Amino acid sequence: MLEIENLMVFFENALALNGLNLTVQQGEVVAVIGSNSAGKTTLLNAVAGLVNDMRINSQRRGGKRISTYGHIYFKGEDIIDWTPRQRVLNGIVLSRERHPIFQESSVLENLKIAGYLRKRSEISNSLAYIFRLFPALKALKRRVAGFLSGGEQQMLAIAMALVARPALLLLDEPLLGLSPHMQATVMQAVVELKQFSGITVLICEQFAQPVLPIIDRGYVLENGMLTFSGTGAELIGNPEIHAAYFGRLAEDGVDGQN
Repeated sequence: MLEIENLMVFFENALALNGLNLTVQQGEVVAVIGSNSAGKTTLLNAVAGLVNDMRINSQRRGGKRISTYGHIYFKGEDIIDWTPRQRVLNGIVLSRERHPIFQESSVLENLKIAGYLRKRSEISNSLAYIFRLFPALKALKRRVAGFLSGGEQQMLAIAMALVARPALLLLDEPLLGLSPHMQATVMQAVVELKQFSGITVLICEQFAQPVLPIIDRGYVLENGMLTFSGTGAELIGNPEIHAAYFGRLAEDGVDGQN
């Protein structure tokens, strides 16, 4: 479904992604594991088309120079020059890190806003599915989103991406700042997405421990370069990866949701 070929992204003279090659097959859950500043967000922004928007906006302001090279193929077509809107309409949807939502709107209003490109009947079907996937959101649908806990906001952010009816769902740091219980809840939702919806998922995450057991394949990203790839079991069994990325769960801050 997705094939990235020799992708390079420069911010001025800084190389954010360096000759990156990656594939995601239809129906897979694939993870890219890496520490802060490894290039994970840049990768997903490139796939979602946001890097193109950043480049255009910076050129208009006479700001820093952003350059991209390489190819991004989606269902066999090179989309490197597509706008974010074109990508969403064709099924590429990004759930960004730190759960950006409309704080002053209700949960239900957030979900309806996220479906602005879809027909009313499609939104209704999506809402029914989302409330089965995240029962907690159904109980909270009238609550103002700004009063949700961090974990509830993360569920809402993923749900908003699902309203757009993705074929390829991009999840950027979905576990950031969540308690172990909420991390498990989010990962279980990803498992159910794969089993019952057929949605293909690409996750970029620094918390390897809850992610690797549920994926089909994974990559390790360091300083903008992929350094290792394999199945989830192969990544779990690699001593260097285990030493570098396991244990972060206990060391990094969580918000204590339950």
